[in-house]
Amino acid sequence: MKLHNAMWPGLVGKEAGTDHPPISLEHMLELTAAAEVNGRKFDGVDYFLFHPHTDPDASEDELRRIADLIASYGLKVGSLVAPIWPGTVGDAAMGDAEARRKFVLAVEKACRIAKIFNEHGVREYGVIRIDSASSVTDWAKDPAGNTKRIAETFREAGKIAEQHGERLAAEGEICWGGMHSWKAILETLEATGMPNIVGFQADLAHTYLYLLGYNAPEAALLKEGYTEDEFWAAYTTMTDALRPWTIDFHVAQNDGSVHGTGSHDKTGRHCLADDPNGKLDIARASAYWLKDAAARGMKHICWDGCMFSNEVLEKPSTWQHILQAMIQVDSAL
Repeated sequence: MKLHNAMWPGLVGKEAGTDHPPISLEHMLELTAAAEVNGRKFDGVDYFLFHPHTDPDASEDELRRIADLIASYGLKVGSLVAPIWPGTVGDAAMGDAEARRKFVLAVEKACRIAKIFNEHGVREYGVIRIDSASSVTDWAKDPAGNTKRIAETFREAGKIAEQHGERLAAEGEICWGGMHSWKAILETLEATGMPNIVGFQADLAHTYLYLLGYNAPEAALLKEGYTEDEFWAAYTTMTDALRPWTIDFHVAQNDGSVHGTGSHDKTGRHCLADDPNGKLDIARASAYWLKDAAARGMKHICWDGCMFSNEVLEKPSTWQHILQAMIQVDSAL
């Protein structure tokens, strides 16, 4: 497996003019390229297609300049994150006709950028990531109807992706309606009905909270005080259900708590790879998701760790420990 680092931790939760301003793409690339463990380095990056790293309407020349920049660090581009949220290009997938049009437009813009990166040669694999961009509270007002609308929007977006030779991966995160539990996302994907085009993006931190039933107690597979045997039995149930849909994967750690701001309400708290409070055996848990990954077209995995301070993100040792965890995942497959 190729090992990638995410660029969006330099943007998520960052705000200009504060003590945690956005970290530039160039600096995130520098930090990524500098990490090395026993001669192995990161192979590439996964990339969020929005300001300040990228203008989703950037010219082809500007996008080729970005591709050249990434390639100059000896890195490839893998999965791209479409700007599908309100306040970017898109809007709620279960919203009105105008909101859903914006959602599909965001995917179309992502496909355009993907095509330019592919033709450049900096991108040879990966998917385009989406989610419902809809709150759990709003979804719960009409679960069946809203799941149907999300699925209809995903199908429209999937048609655009298919025309461009791309696939869409819906991120399993508990703050997004219709994706907030392992059962809800399974129902959404089945209702979408495009298994070869619209699949699942599994994140270790977020899917751990699926087991505990945050935001969906009825779908919990574990209770507080669970044993190790109970954990792995529950993990098997969840991964057996979602693995056939999984086409993109994030290595991550979680301490069992939730954290979020704004629309990211009650979402999985990413921990550092070596956090002593981490609940997951990262390598073992990853193997459950990555069984037969190549058969599902997966060629890379990506680290995801958001909401860390700039001080932590700009520390070289942070990326050494993360890369070491990524290598352990690859070695366990």
